[in-house]
Amino acid sequence: MAGPLLRSGVRRFPWLCNVLLYGSLFSAGDAAQQLLRRRPGQEPDWAQTRHVALVALSFHGNFNYVWLRGLERALPGRAPGVVLAKVLCDQLVGAPVAILAFYTGMSILQGKENIFSDCKKKFWNTYKTGLMYWPFVQLSNFVLVPVYLRTAYTGLCGFLWAIFICFSQQSGDGTAKSAFRWFQKEKVNADGEPSEK
Repeated sequence: MAGPLLRSGVRRFPWLCNVLLYGSLFSAGDAAQQLLRRRPGQEPDWAQTRHVALVALSFHGNFNYVWLRGLERALPGRAPGVVLAKVLCDQLVGAPVAILAFYTGMSILQGKENIFSDCKKKFWNTYKTGLMYWPFVQLSNFVLVPVYLRTAYTGLCGFLWAIFICFSQQSGDGTAKSAFRWFQKEKVNADGEPSEK
């Protein structure tokens, strides 16, 4: 009963459902990265998660909804050449806009004096890291997912991306290498001995 009801709700209110799901999953990604990085006795920074939620709900969810629908109108269909054109457009236009909006939006909400500092330091590294992930996500999105669910699917995949980009925004440099270095450090216990797998 819930399945058909949910499907009809998503079809009747696609914008609202997609944006709320996207924002919720992106925020959950921030909470997850904080819990993964948390030290004993350290509380999560829920203000940070609220900032991520605000950026995701006010900009990213809406942008993705309009952007993905616009791509479908401009390049309709699932033919291989059309799908590759959509992926290329997404990576050349959509990805840079989303990265810039994230770093700038977070800097504004955190009250940083130079709101473009994180963009200047981390944009290219984050963009290059995204090129290892998002083209594959969007390829499957444009081939397999109905248009009315594409933002929700992007949000689902964005959960993993949010873990990475929120880590990068707080303490990384925008590279996958910095995230892997952090996870490698976590494998070393307090005695300095590598932990068992």
